[in-house]
Amino acid sequence: MTKFTRDFSVYVGIDWANDKHDLCIQQANSDTRKFKIIKHSANTINDWIISLHKQYKGQIAVAVELSKGPIVYALQKYKFVTIHPVNPSMLAQYRKAFSPSGAKDDPTDAELALDLMLNYPKKIKALKMESEPVRKLTYLVEQRRRLVEDRRRFSNRLINTLKQYYPHLLDWFSHRGSGMFCDFITRWPNLQKLKRARADTLRKFFHAYPGRTASCTEQRIVLINQAEPLTLDKAVIESHQLLAVALANQMLVVVEAIKVFDKEISTLFDTLPDAELYKSLPGTGPCLAPRLLVAMGENRSRFTSASEIQMSAGIAPVTERSGQKCWVHWRYQCSKFTRQSFIEWAAKSVHQSYWAGLYYQQQRSKGNTHQSSVRSLAFKWIRVLYRCWKAKEPYNESKYLKALRDRNSPLLFKEKAC
Repeated sequence: MTKFTRDFSVYVGIDWANDKHDLCIQQANSDTRKFKIIKHSANTINDWIISLHKQYKGQIAVAVELSKGPIVYALQKYKFVTIHPVNPSMLAQYRKAFSPSGAKDDPTDAELALDLMLNYPKKIKALKMESEPVRKLTYLVEQRRRLVEDRRRFSNRLINTLKQYYPHLLDWFSHRGSGMFCDFITRWPNLQKLKRARADTLRKFFHAYPGRTASCTEQRIVLINQAEPLTLDKAVIESHQLLAVALANQMLVVVEAIKVFDKEISTLFDTLPDAELYKSLPGTGPCLAPRLLVAMGENRSRFTSASEIQMSAGIAPVTERSGQKCWVHWRYQCSKFTRQSFIEWAAKSVHQSYWAGLYYQQQRSKGNTHQSSVRSLAFKWIRVLYRCWKAKEPYNESKYLKALRDRNSPLLFKEKAC
């Protein structure tokens, strides 16, 4: 058994599930292993971990296929427990090596997780907790993103429903995920009811919403008066309008929830010492700046090079070689949310940063697609962000452009030649 850098009195492998957890327990300096099953409940987990601590009198190392989740949250509160997350893909391949038939069993997986922790301590590292504000911000930005996906899903269903009986709204409104759009549908769920509305009533409705809505009011009123119904079939109209109103109400709830999350994220983000660094990055804005902060974290020893971030975020491609063959493909094992954050930021920066715009156009001129060009730009941006992050200094566009000129960067040289 490989020695850990710190001493533990007992090692535990856990195969987690919704209702129960399979355990494989091995005392330090012993080859004997015990197997146990505990129910997933706060009291059961607490009783088990406390009794284990009393029995072995020391630190407990736990290997589990999670870095977050109910079982991880339950164990985090104990100072004598150190959690070692095991990559599920690594465990699956490890299982495959010892069970080519594909056989799988929960107790076996718990033992394999324990084996990986004991035999490969350099690969299976202990989970290091960020500060409470950063962890809270992490949960908030991830949950907000899920709400945005819910809004998109409801919006797509609502658009499809309106196409069946009331497609006029899709021409009159460009923002189909706004509160005004949903309120309009709930108030006038079909064209026949809308046509009975007075012009002053419509003006009052549109003027109640801020923005450029007022400038389109008269044009919309004219279009409403000219509109012809797609169908007069009551079976179609009455059934679909019920669904449209239901979807609009669901989307309204999500829209309001996103506003609450935005306010909470903004308030918390402004209290963090690295906030100004991420605000200085071109194209981040109030949504992407907090997401980049949680992607990097506050522990400066977490990454020792920009390439580690590029690989962790899934931006760096994977190269495979076998004999005379060599191919490059997308990195599959990574945090999809983190990768999405970097790619979205890179896309936004094209119109906010001079050199980023040049680099993007250079990639497109080579025949690369938009997505490929944005990923390449994200790869570049991570190098810049890493330097700022390590130095704890905000990004300075003028300073970076000067650095590019001083080293005769081909990016600026080609632009001058053109």
